Amino acid sequence: MADYKVDTLLAHAGIKADEKTGALVSPIHLSTTYQHPEFGQSTGFDYTRTKNPTRLNLEATLAAIEQAEYALVTSSGMAALVLLFSGFPVGSRIVAARDLYGGSFRWFNEQEEQGRFRFTYANSEVELLAQITAETDYVFIETPTNPLMVEFDIARVAQVAHAHGAKVIVDNTFYSPIYQNPLPLGADVVLHSATKYLSGHNDVLAGVLMTNDKDLYDKLFYDQNTTGPTLSPFDAYLLMRGLKTLALRMERSTKNAQKVVDFLRQSSAVREVYYTGKGGMVSVKVVDEKKIPSILNQLKVFTFAESLGGVESLITYPATQTHADIPADVRHSYGLTDDLLRLSIGIEDADDLIADLKQALEG
Repeated sequence: MADYKVDTLLAHAGIKADEKTGALVSPIHLSTTYQHPEFGQSTGFDYTRTKNPTRLNLEATLAAIEQAEYALVTSSGMAALVLLFSGFPVGSRIVAARDLYGGSFRWFNEQEEQGRFRFTYANSEVELLAQITAETDYVFIETPTNPLMVEFDIARVAQVAHAHGAKVIVDNTFYSPIYQNPLPLGADVVLHSATKYLSGHNDVLAGVLMTNDKDLYDKLFYDQNTTGPTLSPFDAYLLMRGLKTLALRMERSTKNAQKVVDFLRQSSAVREVYYTGKGGMVSVKVVDEKKIPSILNQLKVFTFAESLGGVESLITYPATQTHADIPADVRHSYGLTDDLLRLSIGIEDADDLIADLKQALEG
């Protein structure tokens, strides 16, 4: 795609992709198979698990906004993670941030128990950098982390990792390409749960991997075609549609989050607030964790549900939802205690969000 600014790339996602009809919006190609013009010839499409025109249009936009040469969409964020790691050699050593999505930890832990990989976890950037050695094969970070909102200096992590021959994987789900592009900072692979901000409407399950490494991309493409965790054409279309408003949604959710955080930091019911200053993700620790069921039940504008990054504001209790698979003693050791709530701030009126939190927290 042309070298335009990200807002333009997003607004133009999928447009002018159908030269035959001039359709402005990328068509949804539902066909699973494609006719060969003649024996020994191909249109470039043979079977939708391998390539699909709608999916390719989506991948072109995703690669452009993340400043990547290649993008590969998958059937979910976890499918992207598993596809990537399944291509790593058995015995690979991975240094990872301790504060990470519970589903990632669950799969990492299972792989380690089966003897496939060896993981070392770090509670801070200082610890992470200290644990990267010549034996490290990969470094995996979410930044900011989920749900304690700790930021990592991607350029610094990449510098140290590369000096030891390790590759860096960054989960960029929380910030999206609007606030962060890990590849120009030195990351080797970027991962998104596209279910979240990229889609933005809580109606698509999708994941994406981006890289500038052609050999890695070719390996991922081969493995995806072999194992099949592809995104359906209709979901590719929905995700492409959601991308068009990504910049606007991120801007609005950030403004709302900043106002909500100002209220939360003054609330007598809140002990601590975790927010980086941008994006829509906020975590809080309440003064009395015994009131959490009551707080969740009384909310009217916020929806008590898992996931994040949609236009609707959600509130999650990580201890019993997104991070329930992390043992309590492990969670507590790095600060993910049972008094913590995670908020995904949407695009509603900020005054309504604040009023809702006020009546639930302090009523």
